[in-house]
Amino acid sequence: MLVSNALIGLREGLEAALVVVILAAFLVKTNRRYALRYVWAGVAAAIVLSVALGAVLTFGTSRLSFEQQELIGGTASIVAVGFVTAMVFWMRTAARTISGELKGRLDKALDVGPWAVALVGFLGVGREGLETAIFFYATTEAAGQGEIQPMLGWIIGLGGAVLLGIAIYKGAVKINLGKFFRYTGILLIVVAAGILAYGIHDLQEAGVLPGLNNLAFDVSAAIPPDSWYGTLLKGIFNFSPNTTWLQAVAWVLYVGIVLTLFLRPVRVASAPQPTATPVARTGA
Repeated sequence: MLVSNALIGLREGLEAALVVVILAAFLVKTNRRYALRYVWAGVAAAIVLSVALGAVLTFGTSRLSFEQQELIGGTASIVAVGFVTAMVFWMRTAARTISGELKGRLDKALDVGPWAVALVGFLGVGREGLETAIFFYATTEAAGQGEIQPMLGWIIGLGGAVLLGIAIYKGAVKINLGKFFRYTGILLIVVAAGILAYGIHDLQEAGVLPGLNNLAFDVSAAIPPDSWYGTLLKGIFNFSPNTTWLQAVAWVLYVGIVLTLFLRPVRVASAPQPTATPVARTGA
């Protein structure tokens, strides 16, 4: 869980950090530093909301029955997979245009007033924050009670994203965002497939989905869950040595379909060619 959570934390955190960097740099370069406090107010509100959601999901379900916990955990995992799928496809194309879009929104918000500026910061960071909260709950549930690796992974990933965002703002680091989001997107699709399989298992244990005892394979003898390599496979890919048919089919279909679509070339719309204006002829 350490590596996969660090990857998700880095990816989510960097997207949020890029939003803040773009907004702050735009205000500084246009000599409108006074509006920075409104952006930071929106960012702070988004962080507080995200932390509150994570706390509610993590601690609010502790007194529920086993079936209810499994139902909420499985549902959160499925929602998290939906978020990560939308995220990787959105950033595949948005990396080229995100700067211009954010600057345009902020420029319009400055004409409206402080609350509009704060709203731009809130929405820009809030989406990533809410996704992070749901990811955090889903991955901690998958790791089990008392496991600290998910928390360490999130701290490492989010901390690295903050440092990388500061370095980008200072001009100390330049990265090719298109390649970064492409390669991390491939890894995240595999991670999301594991989260999907775990969510299905939770829903099977909750009695919502059938097939809990219909195993596609059981390799616990060859890959014990408590071995170092079993822990490594579970931590990175959420691999379970005893997987049901429904989990296996969902994993294969998700990776096969989503990865194929993700690796397709992105079509860039070509700019329309200017039409020649006919020259009027004068009579001789």
